Amino acid sequence: MSDDRADRIALALELAESAGAVSRHYFEDGTLAVQTKRDGTPVTVADREIEQTMRDTVAAHHPRDRFIGEEFPDDEGDSGFTWIVDPIDGTKSFVRGVPLYANLIALQEGDDIVFGIINLPSAGIVVHAERGKGCFRNGMPARVSDRATLDGAYVMATWLEDWEPEVVEDLHTQGATVRTWGDAFGYAMVACGFADAVVDYTTQPYDLAPMPVIIEEAGGRFTSLDGRRVFNSGNGIASNGRIHETLRAYVSAPLAAHRNQRGVRL
Repeated sequence: MSDDRADRIALALELAESAGAVSRHYFEDGTLAVQTKRDGTPVTVADREIEQTMRDTVAAHHPRDRFIGEEFPDDEGDSGFTWIVDPIDGTKSFVRGVPLYANLIALQEGDDIVFGIINLPSAGIVVHAERGKGCFRNGMPARVSDRATLDGAYVMATWLEDWEPEVVEDLHTQGATVRTWGDAFGYAMVACGFADAVVDYTTQPYDLAPMPVIIEEAGGRFTSLDGRRVFNSGNGIASNGRIHETLRAYVSAPLAAHRNQRGVRL
């Protein structure tokens, strides 16, 4: 690992800690004003304050780095490093008093995500991974489950509104349990072996950027629903690896049907 990468990873850990402190303060204060963005999703002053602080800090330490976040336009850079940030993943949970929101940071070097962190400040959980160095939960090594079949598997979903009812029914028929412990928390559960898979039909790149390195370093597999090793296709599936293709065959069927009917990808 280069010194350049090591410096940035150290900074990312510091940024996650400070983001956790700010978001936890607002979460516990209980007087947070909520606005609605043009796409209908909620945003708070906490989202914007955290992201702006991250941007300013990265710019001060590494002014040539690119920065991509949810709340503001991209900051371009030519260093070869890109920061991809979701200041509060799960804002709908955050504003409803559900302590499963997260601060997400990914560091991309060239085309590869080399570091990712899921910080769950109100749950007291930090899951992070560095390429080639393993995955850790609160400082202890984390590994995916060893379940080999859908029978008994726990499959996470951020929400069920974009799931076809027959897919849920089919998974239940196979003995799987579908639960909506989703957003980044679902990926943390998979990385730590508490769940076997998580499926997202509707995502943005900053929702999933940390997940490839976290899931893979924990021994699992992360792909798009059409099987590519990418995080920016608008959807994603993470698993322990052993049930990945079996599960993907079920959950990707609605996408294939839609392409056949419309001739376009979702």
